[in-house]
Amino acid sequence: MIRKALWMAVAISLACAAGEKKQTGNFNIPLWEAGKIPLAVGDGPLDQSFLTVFLPPPGKADGSAVVVAPGGANIMLMYGAEGMDVAERYNEWGTVAFVLTYRLSPRYNDKARTLDGKRAIQMVRSRAAEFHLDPNRVGFIGFSAGSSLGRLVTAASGPGDPQAADPVDRMSSRPDYLGLIYGPGRPTPGESLKDFPPTFLCAAEFDKGTSLGSAQLFMDLTRAGAIAELHLYQKGRHGFGTGFGTSDFGDWMGRLRHFLTEDGFLKPAHGAEASE
Repeated sequence: MIRKALWMAVAISLACAAGEKKQTGNFNIPLWEAGKIPLAVGDGPLDQSFLTVFLPPPGKADGSAVVVAPGGANIMLMYGAEGMDVAERYNEWGTVAFVLTYRLSPRYNDKARTLDGKRAIQMVRSRAAEFHLDPNRVGFIGFSAGSSLGRLVTAASGPGDPQAADPVDRMSSRPDYLGLIYGPGRPTPGESLKDFPPTFLCAAEFDKGTSLGSAQLFMDLTRAGAIAELHLYQKGRHGFGTGFGTSDFGDWMGRLRHFLTEDGFLKPAHGAEASE
């Protein structure tokens, strides 16, 4: 199973390579040039991190962007329910979505993954003009291990170095909002909760570790003065992805959309869209 998931990452990378040249459909953006990847222990497909671009339908883009970090216990990436499906839902809202392929264990640890996550935010902002994006509306949503990565990225993020030789490094690596979906909750050393971006938390109560942790983080963020919203569903499991077609928790992405609209990260929906 693990080997299959890892080779899926390779397949997506190779399948999108031609598309990157044409910039049509889905295509990849490497986070670093070959030979310049920090902490790299090799130069194979599994030593590289990249973003896969999902564009909204023509005429629907509203200038918003999101980096999507699938879960998979840091040993695989759940590209379907926690990657492509989420990206396509964001596209319906007018958001350009960038699914992040980050480096995995045991070959890499959290230090390398944090660099990947920060660089992903910076890369999106560096190409804001190309994709007609508002650099102040770049979010990060993570699932399970990807949610943990969102926390790491936020704690390590900064304004960027205006004197950096690499123009990508001049960009801020701080996400404008966080989506933490069935991820760990309690604050960790180095996290300044009062400086957290607006944060959306979601889990199912049956998944006790993440639901209790999310509730604790919501309380701690609220006490610290940060903006947070929490949704815990009484039925459900870990790894429900978009929840499409499930009555128990299938409306959570609609709740996320409302949260993002309330805080100005999405344009208000109209007509039938508003009833999602």
